[in-house]
Amino acid sequence: MPAEIQPWENLDAKALVEYVNNLVTSDFPALLNLLYRLDVSEHKLKDMLAQHPSEDAGRIIAALIIERQQQKLQSRAAFRKNENDIPEEDRW
Repeated sequence: MPAEIQPWENLDAKALVEYVNNLVTSDFPALLNLLYRLDVSEHKLKDMLAQHPSEDAGRIIAALIIERQQQKLQSRAAFRKNENDIPEEDRW
């Protein structure tokens, strides 16, 4: 299964961990591509994996994916809120 955004968006956390673990073992380049497209911090991922070497890598990666998606939602919500603060005559 290619690492497309659509299939995992509706997964619960446990299913996302399984999906990521599957990519780790069967299609690592696709996992890297997915992490890049989602803008998951490579530095943070490396740090987390180094700090928790005995923990399931899929669980760590899934947690970072969820965290990043939540950050994006918060950012978009904040942008929309600020967009409403622009006076009508100044809008494009």
